Amino acid sequence: MAATLTREQIEESLRKVIDPEIGRDIVSLGMVRDLTIDGTHVEFTLVLTTAACPLRAQMQHAAQAALLAVPGVETAVVKVGANSPRGSAEGPVNIDDGPSSVPGVRHVIAVASGKGGVGKSTVSANLATALAARGYRVGLLDADVTGPNIPLMMGTPRTPIAGDGKMLPLVSHGVKVMSIGFFTEDDAPVIWRGTLVSRAVQQFLHEVEWGELDFLVVDLPPGTGDVPLTLARSIPISGTVIVTTPQDVALLDARKSLVMFRKLNVPVLGIVENMSYYVCHHCGERAEIFGNGGGERMSGQYGVDFLGRIPLNERVRLGADQGNPVALDSNTDGAVFLEIADKVAALAGSFCDACHSGISL
Repeated sequence: MAATLTREQIEESLRKVIDPEIGRDIVSLGMVRDLTIDGTHVEFTLVLTTAACPLRAQMQHAAQAALLAVPGVETAVVKVGANSPRGSAEGPVNIDDGPSSVPGVRHVIAVASGKGGVGKSTVSANLATALAARGYRVGLLDADVTGPNIPLMMGTPRTPIAGDGKMLPLVSHGVKVMSIGFFTEDDAPVIWRGTLVSRAVQQFLHEVEWGELDFLVVDLPPGTGDVPLTLARSIPISGTVIVTTPQDVALLDARKSLVMFRKLNVPVLGIVENMSYYVCHHCGERAEIFGNGGGERMSGQYGVDFLGRIPLNERVRLGADQGNPVALDSNTDGAVFLEIADKVAALAGSFCDACHSGISL
């Protein structure tokens, strides 16, 4: 007859499971809750510090393996929960049902590019400003943690303050803004590993008092790394805007970004072609410096909307450098961003909640 399993045996095995970020075992951290032993079956709830923990799957699998390594354990179940945002007195909140929404935010719009230097942050700042100009309640999250440019582009150099346990975003041009750039010196690099970058993004999503928003625009870093994955796993995303320039080298990386979001079950709202053409101030001649029509061809290839062309224009650049996005102007240069904003708002509203639940771990 097999020996009866004890709590001490189970906990001893679970002490081998280490939280990679904190460096301590899950038992001593109090992450093991509701442990039950029923003959050869063991189960418990692994309580994480946040529902958006990027290491959730890794720790869940490690705990499952630790249970099955105990002699006499034939079946094991590891549920996953997170501490209540109002304290542990309410017990852990189950997070096995996938990503949770940011309270008060109707639509999250991610702005992405496969390649750096194509003007993604410029598009993000102007899209957010244009949406606000159309009367929407808008937030702008600078998730390009290691290269934050949004404070400069939005003219918000001040440091946010805390209120009721959460950070309060700054407001510029009618847009609520949050960025790691508020907390660093202008010439100080943010040298962080992927897990720290992901944790910062989660904090900006869930520990900032965004209030009631129609749109939260998220400026992602270039590429297909930790931050886009963290965002898709943490919250439902209404859609992604892909930014590219017309030339083939930018389109090559933009395609990778588009395909990644489709694999994450995140809708791609459309493609913006930045630096599409240049019009000479002196002779009025139009020059297509980076090629012609690459973004529109890509949108046709992948069956997504082509949202618009943004010219290579001094006013766009000056607006970004001076903290006054060109979308604030009612001239031709700002009008293109208002048109893009109208398309994005319409497309985001056309996706039902069931269609953009993101990826589940």
